[in-house]
Amino acid sequence: QVQPVESGGGLVQPGGSLRLSCTVSGSIFRVITMGWYRQAPGKQRELVAQITSGTSTNYADPVKGRFTISRDNAKNTVYLQMNSLKPEDTAVYYCNEVGGSRYSWGKGTPVTVSS
Repeated sequence: QVQPVESGGGLVQPGGSLRLSCTVSGSIFRVITMGWYRQAPGKQRELVAQITSGTSTNYADPVKGRFTISRDNAKNTVYLQMNSLKPEDTAVYYCNEVGGSRYSWGKGTPVTVSS
């Protein structure tokens, strides 16, 4: 099963920014809805942003106005631009299909927001 590869996480101060990237192999990528998920310590994984093949987007309330999801189908890559980061954004971030199971879960990329 295809496994996404996430990157771009790190340690950032509150109010800072990070840009996450996720690359997935295979041509099916360009026709499916992709999402960014996160899992904080002791919590369930949650969907925070999604983008359709037609580039329509949707965001969870906690990240609206701060996060922007985008995709480059030529590169089989989905991005998450995260601005105005808060300590409660600390989590491991994953990308995967939304509403399907074509891909396994990748290792994720950890984001820590702390002063």
